[in-house]
Amino acid sequence: MRSFAAPTGKCRRTAMAELTPQDMAAKLLATSFERSGPSAATLSDPIADTPMVVTLDQLRPYDHDPRVTRNPAYAEIKASIRERGLDAPPAITRRPGEAHYIIRNGGNTRLAILRELWSETKEERFFRIACLFRPWPARGEIVALTGHLAENELRGGLTFIERALGIEKAREFYEQEFGQALSQSELARRLAADGYPVPQSHISRMNDAVRYLLPAIPTLLYGGLGRHQVERLAVLRKACERTWERRALGRTVAVDFATLFQDVLTQFDTRPDDFSPQRVQDELVGQMAELLEADYDTLALEINDSESRQRALSSEPAVPTPPAAPDLPATPSPAVSAAQQPSASSVPRDTTPVAHPAPAATPPASPETPEEQHGQRDERLQGHIVTPAPTTERLQSIQRMVADQLGDKLPDFEADALRAIPVQAGGLYPISDVWYVEPGLDVPDRLRAHIAQFAREIAGEAAVADHIEVSDGGIGFICVAPALGQANVLPAFARAVLTLLDALSAAPASAAELDRARLPDELGPLLHGHGGMAMRLSDSGLVKLFRLLRLARRLLDLDTGGSDHES
Repeated sequence: MRSFAAPTGKCRRTAMAELTPQDMAAKLLATSFERSGPSAATLSDPIADTPMVVTLDQLRPYDHDPRVTRNPAYAEIKASIRERGLDAPPAITRRPGEAHYIIRNGGNTRLAILRELWSETKEERFFRIACLFRPWPARGEIVALTGHLAENELRGGLTFIERALGIEKAREFYEQEFGQALSQSELARRLAADGYPVPQSHISRMNDAVRYLLPAIPTLLYGGLGRHQVERLAVLRKACERTWERRALGRTVAVDFATLFQDVLTQFDTRPDDFSPQRVQDELVGQMAELLEADYDTLALEINDSESRQRALSSEPAVPTPPAAPDLPATPSPAVSAAQQPSASSVPRDTTPVAHPAPAATPPASPETPEEQHGQRDERLQGHIVTPAPTTERLQSIQRMVADQLGDKLPDFEADALRAIPVQAGGLYPISDVWYVEPGLDVPDRLRAHIAQFAREIAGEAAVADHIEVSDGGIGFICVAPALGQANVLPAFARAVLTLLDALSAAPASAAELDRARLPDELGPLLHGHGGMAMRLSDSGLVKLFRLLRLARRLLDLDTGGSDHES
């Protein structure tokens, strides 16, 4: 095998000597190694919420922004940004594959103001903006549009027509997403699920405004014509159309109603302050009377009658005010069963009325001072709060603004809580409010007495009331199990009721034949009747069970020193 000797130092020096400066410079300036794989032109967007600084050149307004008119608070917002800068920089996002960022939910007004201020001042603080980038979600267009609708309501209410056009665009996105046309009720359901609730009746009016009114009176609608005036025009159009179709049947008329309505309405495309729906009606009825060769007054009466019927059908029925209860004599009277109550939906059905004595007549109490009344009101409100509702001022503000624009009434917890929960169940301790614990009842001994009585009345439905015994400990009662061998003789309903009450009593499981292991299978039929109505508690019994549970929880809170509002 041949061996090769290493080059000597003399040879290396000869090779180095042959490398001239020009050769060295050529080697240093030679082309570097090149990437053989594909290279990204730009970095991908972050996959999580990320703070970043962007310039106005990189930002674009949201192209489906429902606001098309100038924000009524534009001047105030501009003055604030000029003095203070952006207190709340808008969140931004970017559609996959696009070069520019867009405003994610609300903020197009602020972006326009920043462009104006940059043009006027050339101050860098208006050109470079610290934003929060949020990745484009899977349902990006729907999320962005509903976000802009809600944010615009918060930062300066949209006009009725802007809201209507925004909801029509949302309908278009939903139909693209699900591949089918949506009914108005389904559209209302999907909007509510995405955080922008709108009643179906209002969606119907919005659809009428976009379809029939916007082509004729765009200036009036974009100028801020309100919902009630839009509704009046929509009702007028339908009433006149029905009258036209009935009277034009079998006749030759120069124009159709749709053209006539558009021609008449176009004449009134002015500012909202100068608009009068009555003038529109007078002009429309006058031209209809001329074309149909009918008497003006007769035609007007027909249309007004049709309008009244339509309003009665489309409006929500008013809740009648119950008459004041008459003074009752201070004599015992039988309790009215829940089956005799006027509203079966709000009053539990109790087919076994139980007579109980009415409270004795008492002398009139001295008038309470305003401070005492206010204290009782606050105490009752606090008694209805289980845990504070998870809401924010921002969410409440959006809800109030949407409700004001749509003519809705938000539920008022403080007002509703001062009225009893609409339920009634007779018995020794009649129930008119499942949750509220009166101050006079809020002591352990009285709570136990009430709990034991409710347990006896529930057991009485299954004819096992004699198996309930009052107890000075626990939650106020214990179940006396049937004698050995008798539990299996009890009907299934009676055994299930007794087993449930035995489990609720929190007493140790007895050695008798009440098998708590069967309770999971019996609980469903007992509470909601699945598997047969014969196993279901009556509505009155269910209300008493709810009240028993409420009082038992309060009793345990008092015994352990816990708060009534701890979860």
